[in-house]
Amino acid sequence: MQIYGETERLMLRRITEDDADNLVELDSDPEVMRHLSGGEPTSREKIVGEVLPRILSYTGDQGFFAAIEKSTAEFLGWFLLRAKHGEPEDEPELGYRLRKVAWGKGYATEGSVALIRKAFGELGARRVYAEALAVNVGSRRVMEKAGLQYVRSFHVDRPEIPGSEQGAVEYELLRADWERLRRGPQTPG
Repeated sequence: MQIYGETERLMLRRITEDDADNLVELDSDPEVMRHLSGGEPTSREKIVGEVLPRILSYTGDQGFFAAIEKSTAEFLGWFLLRAKHGEPEDEPELGYRLRKVAWGKGYATEGSVALIRKAFGELGARRVYAEALAVNVGSRRVMEKAGLQYVRSFHVDRPEIPGSEQGAVEYELLRADWERLRRGPQTPG
């Protein structure tokens, strides 16, 4: 098992082919998929034939990481930290998808903060960004708690998802802002 990072409560490891059942279970929950597919589950065939190969195509320091609760060894979902294929390596996207049992417990923020720290502290990132539908208030709250700031709204063409007519949002954290946050408030001398 290749451990990518750890927090007080989470272990983040690379997703492997052995996670197919975990991914199917995660993507079968209509509440988890509400802002992604309008609540429609992702079929096992699609996960095994398309989703998992795409996830496994990311190698090196970036990619998709299973979130495992340390105290129970339970699969809670996944996080991603990766530059999309063809985009600058020093501007990775942050993302997360967690099982409903993990919602409201701070796991998304905890994992996001750890990946942001890794991106800037070890991987030389210049910028970390995240996107969500504007109506996905929970995801937006995680972005804000993790230190990302609203950048823009943009149109998405996803009529199958209720609320998508309100568009999507992008948040970001720049290296200089992350360094300032780490140092804490400076008092004038």
